[in-house]
Amino acid sequence: MQDHKQRFLFPDSDIRGELVQVESSVSRILEGHSYPLPVQGLIGEAVAAVALLASTLKFKGRLALQAQGKGPVSLLLAECSHDGELRALARHSDGQDWSHGDIQTLIGEGTMVITITPDQGRQYQGIVPLSGDTLAECLQGYFQQSEQLPTSLWLASGNNRAAGLLLQRLPNQLATTDGNNQMWEHLDALASTLQMEELLNLDDQTILHRLFHDTPPQLPDAQPLQFGCTCSRDRNRNALISLGNQELQQLLDEDGEVTLTCDFCRHQEHFDAVDLAEMIREGN
Repeated sequence: MQDHKQRFLFPDSDIRGELVQVESSVSRILEGHSYPLPVQGLIGEAVAAVALLASTLKFKGRLALQAQGKGPVSLLLAECSHDGELRALARHSDGQDWSHGDIQTLIGEGTMVITITPDQGRQYQGIVPLSGDTLAECLQGYFQQSEQLPTSLWLASGNNRAAGLLLQRLPNQLATTDGNNQMWEHLDALASTLQMEELLNLDDQTILHRLFHDTPPQLPDAQPLQFGCTCSRDRNRNALISLGNQELQQLLDEDGEVTLTCDFCRHQEHFDAVDLAEMIREGN
């Protein structure tokens, strides 16, 4: 099944939903890394989460989820662009007991940052503490504090696959407050019966019929998702130039070359002595 996200809308109410299923993107993200299984699961959930959150973007840009703490996973980072390009990484210590996979054990006390970066315009950041046992609970806390929109999320990950379901109560437009509140309680209770194995393994139509067959939602066209990294030779070259001429000269004198590896996609860019000398000349 192609990686995608499926929006769904309930007629005559101000409640929207989103389903995400990703497999090839998760496989590509994990490729070339030796992540322990619980870390792989956390990355998969983060990838599904940013795909769900990016559905709120009304402009060209990127949405990033970053979690940092004092646990064995010091950094979790996932990004999704407006056109569905995904990438993610984690940084973790070695020699740990990886038998427990909850977010408090893996990341520990820390913070979660949601960053929205438009291609044109100002960046926005929301910061909340990691206050739940799962990534989904932490994100619900973010929506409660930062967006003030009732939001429920369910995330699942395993076997190089990930999936997510989001329900969100929007401001009143199509229905009254009482009508929207009653519909929200009904739909949220139905969605809470979904098992994580079902979310991970069933297709969209089966999941939506299983949950909402008495109130069938409308389904706009699904949007494809795919792995995509923003690294390039020019970005790596600019990163080297930013080190300054003194450090570039030291690299040239000691090694005569340098190879940079992208933390996301593991792509390597090699710069030889001629490249380094040219950067130094530009700096002068």
